[in-house]
Order: sequence, then structure tokens, then C-alpha cells
Amino acid sequence: MTIRHSPINPVLGAEVEGVDLATLSADEFRQLHRIWKQYHVLVLRNQQLDNAQFERFSRMLGELDPPPNQGAGRKSVPGHPDLYVVSNRKSAQGEPLGALGDGEAQWHTDMSYQAVPPIASMLWALELPESGGDTSFASMPAALRSLPPELAARIAGLSIKHDGTYDSGGNVREGLAPSNDPVTSVGTLHPIVISEPETGEPTLYLGRRRNAYIAGLPLAESERLLDEIWAHATAEPLTLRHRWRVGDVVLWNNLTTMHRRDAFPADQFRTLHRSQIKGTRAPRFEPSQEAA
Repeated sequence: MTIRHSPINPVLGAEVEGVDLATLSADEFRQLHRIWKQYHVLVLRNQQLDNAQFERFSRMLGELDPPPNQGAGRKSVPGHPDLYVVSNRKSAQGEPLGALGDGEAQWHTDMSYQAVPPIASMLWALELPESGGDTSFASMPAALRSLPPELAARIAGLSIKHDGTYDSGGNVREGLAPSNDPVTSVGTLHPIVISEPETGEPTLYLGRRRNAYIAGLPLAESERLLDEIWAHATAEPLTLRHRWRVGDVVLWNNLTTMHRRDAFPADQFRTLHRSQIKGTRAPRFEPSQEAA
């Protein structure tokens, strides 16, 4: 089949048809990769896969980032240590069988607290609740392009400390102490404006709001400025909402998007397998690579 794609909305996302990830060829991968870099989020419906095939496609994007497997139910897929389970299911003994439970996951970028964060993440839907559990994405290049000029000038050259204390479900990471002080909490500095490493496209890089801190500013000023940036970057015209179907595979660029998840009923089950692709350098802005 010929690979076809349809933009989901004017700023973000494409739904791709004519792709069987289980048998994807090198040439088909190159076509898919070009579409992904243009649209930042790819939705591929009705994928008939096993874990080995899902992992094979993931590795075509780069080296896999193993799941942290620490706290809050983080577990690898049996037999596939580089994949992990996102699920609210529990064992007969009440032990979580996957990460993130059934609550809301607030806007975030995966593992941005690392010095070299992952460049991509991917989810494959195996089991879904009757309602809830939608995943939304926000376009950070579009957010940067549409910033009011005075706000764009204000953030030029500034960096955000990306907090490492909490995960996207609000759980304290293993080995860390709870902290609600953005100035002193554990984290890593990254520029607010970076460029996508392959395309050079300029983009905001925000991470997550909790405990974020703009280095060098008084805390109150940092909070005001971050609130303004977040309100702009997550406004509805810059986002898309994905309503999952079993068999969906969704791939997103972790450097050019943020994402969040809706809560869903605790007595219903949602299970997805996830892969994550390692980054190769710290996020930075390189004007010489800026896209035309």
C-alpha cells in the first residue's frame, strides 16, 4: 500500500495510512520519519503487532531508553526490558502492574529533568476504558511562533530548571525527598528556546510546570513568567486531543511537544506499552540550523 497522511489540525499531528509497522521496510520508515518530523505527532491506527514487532519499529528511531523501573508501578514488559507498561491494573496482591494509574497526568515533556532527555516517545494501545484516558498534545514550535513579541523578547536567552522530584502522575521519584521549593529542588537547566536537532526548527522546551524555575529570577517573577508562558503554550488552538482505539500507535517528538492525559474511571482498565528513544545531546538552540 502507498503511505498516505492527513494533517489532524493546522499546527500539529498527522494520521498515517498504508503502514504496517509489523513489516515496515527501510524505505517505508524513511517516508514515515519525514512525515513525523514535519508534524511532530503521528497516529497509526489498527496496528496488529506483538511486543517484538513494536520494539523493532521503536529501534528504527534510535537507541531505546529503558524504563526507570522505580516506584509508582513502573514495570518493564515481560521479556522486553526496554519497553514498559502504562496501566492501572493490579495483581491479586494489589501490586501495580504498570505506571501512572488512572489519574490525570498534567502537561509535561518526558524525562526533561535529565541532562540529555529522550527525543521521542511512543504508545501502543492494548486495552482501553469506556471513557476518559484521552491524550492531548501541544505544539511547542507553534507556541513559539505565536508568542507575543514582548514575551518572546523577555524569554530570549533564559533557561528553566526542569524539576526531577515528581513524575507526571505527581509521584515522588524513588530516592528523592518531596520538595515544593522550585529554587532548591533537584533538577536540570535547559534553555527555554531550543532547536530540533535534525530539522533545526526553533521550539519552546518547557518540561513540566510543577517546581519549574527560571534561573536567575526572583521566585515570584519566575512564577509569573512561567504562568504566562504555560497559558499561551497550552491554549486550545495549539493542541490536539487523541481519543484512543485499541491497536493505535502514537509517536511524538519529545523535544517539540508537551502532552497530558485525562483521568478515567478507576474500575475500568487502560493498558498501553511504551517505548522511548534516547537523546544524543543536551537541548540547545543553534541559530545556524534554523529552519527557513
